[in-house]
Amino acid sequence: MTAGPPGPSELPGTPDPRPAEQVRRIAIGLGALAQSGLFYAVNDYDADRYTKLRALTAELLAAVTDDPAEHWRLELGRDAGYATPKVDVRGALVDDDERILLMRERSDGLWSLPGGWADPLDTPSRAAEREVLEETGYAARAVKLVGCWDRDTQGHRPKLPFSIYKLFFLCVATGDVRPPDALETLEIGWFALDALPGLSPGRVSARQLGRIIAHRRDRLLPTEFD
Repeated sequence: MTAGPPGPSELPGTPDPRPAEQVRRIAIGLGALAQSGLFYAVNDYDADRYTKLRALTAELLAAVTDDPAEHWRLELGRDAGYATPKVDVRGALVDDDERILLMRERSDGLWSLPGGWADPLDTPSRAAEREVLEETGYAARAVKLVGCWDRDTQGHRPKLPFSIYKLFFLCVATGDVRPPDALETLEIGWFALDALPGLSPGRVSARQLGRIIAHRRDRLLPTEFD
């Protein structure tokens, strides 16, 4: 779906009443049902029904987005097994001037907190520490979970055909610095909240960065969640 500025209904925690968004959310539920059904199918007839259901899901998504059904068929076919939300982890380093370390993504040329999908066998905090090291070159230790947020509820763009939980960790640098991974990172930089670069809208928002600064100022603030 084409990205655009959020309207009042797209603010975090506010349900979006637009018909296209309602259809998209129904399609996500149908896609999850099809994926789980394929995993538990006991015969070829069941598998065929759920395969057709997934194809219909792709048609629904194509009807309310700018991408064709074939794109969504490929996206929906990437996962197998019982459908559950994906986990995205982000690690935040903040210096004494309250500047946040950001990296510019090679994929879209925009800026984000270092992060990505959590890998199997990683704990959430270890995944965040690894992402910070790989994408910025800074060795870090996670010290606090700032937020556990739902991607859709937070208003990230573009909308995707599955659910994602985003875990944001406040980290501290441990002293070691090396060059970042050139395959993912174009450059890194430290930015104040009032001088942020163009942010990657699918990964992080200015509001979330503001909450990280608040938690850095007061470690006793409770973890935030949707």
